[in-house]
Amino acid sequence: MHPIIPWPVYEIARWMPLWQATAFFVATFVLEDVATVGAGVLLASGAVSWPVAFGACFPGIWLGDAGLYAVARFGGRKWFERSRLRSFADRVRRSEHWFSNHGTGILVLSRVIPGARLPTYLAAGFLRLPLPRFLLITGLASLIWTLAILALSQIAGVRLLSWIESVRHGTWIILGAIIVVWFTAKLLARAGGTIDLRKAAIALDRWRHWEFWPTWLFYPPVALHYLWLAVKYRGPMLPTAANPSIFAGGIVGESKMATLGELMRTSPQFTADAELLRGESPTERLTSLREICARRGIAVPFILKPDMGQRGAGIKLIRSEGQALEYLEQTSAPLLAQRFAPGPHEAGIFYYRFPHELRGHIFAITEKIFPVITGDGRSTISELIWGDSRARYLAGKYLARLKGQENNVLAPGETLKLVEAGNHAQGCIFRDGMRLLTPALEARIDEISRGVPGFFIGRYDIRYSSENDLCAGLNFQIVELNGAASEATSIYDAKNSIFNAYRTLFRQWELVFAIGAANRRRGHRPEGLLLLWRAWREYERIAATYPAAD
Repeated sequence: MHPIIPWPVYEIARWMPLWQATAFFVATFVLEDVATVGAGVLLASGAVSWPVAFGACFPGIWLGDAGLYAVARFGGRKWFERSRLRSFADRVRRSEHWFSNHGTGILVLSRVIPGARLPTYLAAGFLRLPLPRFLLITGLASLIWTLAILALSQIAGVRLLSWIESVRHGTWIILGAIIVVWFTAKLLARAGGTIDLRKAAIALDRWRHWEFWPTWLFYPPVALHYLWLAVKYRGPMLPTAANPSIFAGGIVGESKMATLGELMRTSPQFTADAELLRGESPTERLTSLREICARRGIAVPFILKPDMGQRGAGIKLIRSEGQALEYLEQTSAPLLAQRFAPGPHEAGIFYYRFPHELRGHIFAITEKIFPVITGDGRSTISELIWGDSRARYLAGKYLARLKGQENNVLAPGETLKLVEAGNHAQGCIFRDGMRLLTPALEARIDEISRGVPGFFIGRYDIRYSSENDLCAGLNFQIVELNGAASEATSIYDAKNSIFNAYRTLFRQWELVFAIGAANRRRGHRPEGLLLLWRAWREYERIAATYPAAD
């Protein structure tokens, strides 16, 4: 008889290779050679396999090289061109010509010369060595280097393991000291040189809750799974074909107004109407805003938001014309005015349908809870936020939004809403809402979705006043429709385990790739990587001008 393995142990064992790969991948961004040698030592001990070690170290090293190039190319060069150092432009151009002729050999040598990679890769970016050439050279060099280091470390692994065993206690002490110093420095930086022990404890405790982890820590397993799906479906850009009617499938750069326009045309009774502002100057756009509001009967408060946005960036609830003008003066990005759907409830409904299917499905529902604090007549807004069991983890974001009000004292029983945008990144609380799923709701969402040509997968953000109405598929307002890059945001329910979150995201991306592959067979070609890169760069450029979201 085979022994019965307890479920938690089985789950940990099943996910262990992914965690190992993620650890090595992240470690390469800190000390790539140390991470690779460490992987080789674990190879020698049998703790990891070659696919895990190589599949994590090589992409991490190569991506790190590309990151250094990008920092210098798009950050350092832009700073140079705006600075007083422009008088050296002729010398820089001569250096570009020289590096273009000799850069290949320099890049190859820098891989094996200690300390040479950082300045060389930064120079390659600053001097505008063509990106395809840089990636090809560093990719081949990293490939050979990674294989060599892993092999040599594996061969010498027994001796290395013996040495590590002899100094392990001292090593752990040094490692612990480094971690303590790093966290202390971070806390000092956040506190302006002084440490509030209570706030420091909260900052450390925040790391126990994976829903607050930074993107770079949470998403590497998803990125690795994406790469696997790209191989499985033979197309890394297939997600851009998942929704042929949306720019790039809804991965990046899509127009919110384009999808809202389709919904307003096909399902006007379920869509909060919106319209793009016209004009170039703030005065012209304010005139356009007045005309739109008068023609559509939109009264304050209403929503102003960017036509191209992610994670709730730039969404503002406008309560006066002066507030609208302040917004218009801050950014020249395309904006749309939208009727405010008061709700007060909001949900995110993730929907999908394969092109050959007659009916689609609801994959996930997220209940969005807008956090509030309640006054006691004594505590300031800042004190109430820091004293709240959950708001304290996002105190920085809330207090930045409430700048100038943080020292106000709320009257006993007075409430203050901390966020208006139904987005987790902006501080909204997410809960799994599949309890709201009914055949009537699924049928209504499917009916609306089939009315939008070329839409197959994405998330509706919906406002509603009554759960009974929502479950019956009645009396709700769609405020946004997001495409293939949107998430089943119910994963951020605090009760959800990180394993379930990854399982959901893996299944979601499997659907995106499968639908993209089905659309490819129907003749829809995926977009190219260059188009996505340009769209991302354009979004990053204009998003820097957006005001803080409400």
